[in-house]
Amino acid sequence: MARPGSGVLVGGAGGYGGQGVARVVVWEWLNEHRRWRPYGAATCHHIENVLKEDPRGTVLLGQVEPHLVPYVIDLQSMHQFRQDTGTMRPVQRNFYEPSSAPGKGVVWEWESDSGAWTPYDMELSVSIQHAYEKQHPWLDLTSLGFPYLLDFTAMLQTNRQSQRRRRLRRRMDLAYPLLAGAIPKSQSWPVGAGAKGGAGGGPCSCTQCLLVNSTRAASNAILASQRRGAGKGAVRQSNTFGGTTATTWSTGTTVAVGNLSNNISGAGGRGGGGKGENLGAGAGFGCSQAHTNTHTQSHTHTHALTINGQNNLNRPGTQRIAVTTNRGAIPAGPPPLPLFLPPPKGMTGILMCAAGLPVCLTRAPKPILHPPPINKGDMKPVPGVNGSRRKTKKKHLRRGKNPEDVVRRYTEKIKAAPDEDCTICMERLVTSSGYEGLLSHNGIKPELVGKLGKCGHLYHLLCLVAMYNNGNKDGSLQCPTCKAIYGEKTGTQPPGKMEYHVIPHSLPGYTEVKTIRIVYDIPAGLQTLEHSNPGKKFSARGFPRHCYLPDNDKGRKVLKLLIMAWDRRLIFAIGTSSTTGECDTVVWNEIHHKTEFGSNLTGHGYPDLKYLDNVQAELSAQGVSDDNLKE
Repeated sequence: MARPGSGVLVGGAGGYGGQGVARVVVWEWLNEHRRWRPYGAATCHHIENVLKEDPRGTVLLGQVEPHLVPYVIDLQSMHQFRQDTGTMRPVQRNFYEPSSAPGKGVVWEWESDSGAWTPYDMELSVSIQHAYEKQHPWLDLTSLGFPYLLDFTAMLQTNRQSQRRRRLRRRMDLAYPLLAGAIPKSQSWPVGAGAKGGAGGGPCSCTQCLLVNSTRAASNAILASQRRGAGKGAVRQSNTFGGTTATTWSTGTTVAVGNLSNNISGAGGRGGGGKGENLGAGAGFGCSQAHTNTHTQSHTHTHALTINGQNNLNRPGTQRIAVTTNRGAIPAGPPPLPLFLPPPKGMTGILMCAAGLPVCLTRAPKPILHPPPINKGDMKPVPGVNGSRRKTKKKHLRRGKNPEDVVRRYTEKIKAAPDEDCTICMERLVTSSGYEGLLSHNGIKPELVGKLGKCGHLYHLLCLVAMYNNGNKDGSLQCPTCKAIYGEKTGTQPPGKMEYHVIPHSLPGYTEVKTIRIVYDIPAGLQTLEHSNPGKKFSARGFPRHCYLPDNDKGRKVLKLLIMAWDRRLIFAIGTSSTTGECDTVVWNEIHHKTEFGSNLTGHGYPDLKYLDNVQAELSAQGVSDDNLKE
């Protein structure tokens, strides 16, 4: 039914109005695209509860949402901290009208390519809900910086530039927390200095709190230095981070950071005299006055600023974000790089963090995924392996076979069945199959029992037919009890190509031999009847994918087995990605590959002395083994 009224052009989405009235609280985090993304309503309720108990405490997000287990929020520095990678992102506390979308529990979402539903930013959701309630037939988001037109009649989002359309939907969820009384300003940065964290005045001794507390001094020091230079010109960061050069403002104020400093110049820095500041206070751990005075007195001709031992704050790559209470005033330019904090090593590192001693802030190491550039002439055939390329086309795909014939081929009938359960239908073997009446069968009676030839396990023959019909229908059977394979098992891998050759570089742990490189390439396409969603598009992310083996006897043997698995379409499948959660995409099919050439940071590289044996075991579980090579 068409919605009455005219469309609307959005001019902006307000946060909250006057003070002293009830407002809805929404906590948000800043993503890599400089968009404030809202936490879920349940998470915001949890944050508010912790905030009431301790305004400078730590929020463990995993207590509410299992997928947020690695994340904690430090309410004092107003940052989200990811414990497994060390990434820090700013968070803020924003307020909306109780009659707005978050106050009513309304969530507006758009559908991604994978079919997943993604919520809009909260400001957009408020604008969308407002237009929807006013019964506007459409909403133009161009003025908010998004080239989208929302059609409430068809519930579609149209990209004005590409004309691509996506579905959108409105659903009901838990309402966000309501705050009555005086409303504070939107909280985007540290609560303040001077108070130590924890109810008892000292830091908590658990590992998570130690990790968070060790970053507080760094975070507060960065923010305080930005306040000093806010609105007074651009700050240029030099590339010097070694030696003894001091960090100097243009007016002569010197910032001494341990033994390591950088040159910083500003167009009109802070003028006049003044006392040195100790930014270590309130960082979650104490720093004695005597210690501070020692640093201050050592610089009698400069205005000293001691930062509690954090001696790497001005290294290139550390995060620097302009301090502002205006949620839309994010500085232009490339997004700020996140902070990375290596976890403390052993008890010594934990004690150093607890005492506020220096913690190195640096970039996380990057895996070496590929070898140095290689000329085509340097790529050689793999010794003992025919050819250098395999293709899988639609004409190569196997057709299904008659289920009854396949079951009869690998089983023999049992006249007197034992009084035990059939592990497929869970009915007794002496009774009829549980699939009686549910499955059409040709010449197989529901009470017939068969024994598989190799392993000897017993099942109703009709149950084996049902199991075959529910699988790939490739003419093979796999025992559901011991996983023994009968016949040649094939998969549902989509069409593509596989290339392999030797390159003149060595893998870590195999320095005495060269390397076999395998290149898989599968394009996106449409799913067929053998897949879970016939006729629906599937994506193919990260192709071509490069994999590596040592060029020795064992590596060449594994390559031959992988070629056989490729021919049987067992290397890849179409399913849901375990890393991104994307549905209907090409994923690995339980045969691990090494995709990291010169390191092993992700666990998919070398050295790994057990990999060649492990991958042979995985191939054997798919029915690809040494016996197949001999045949």
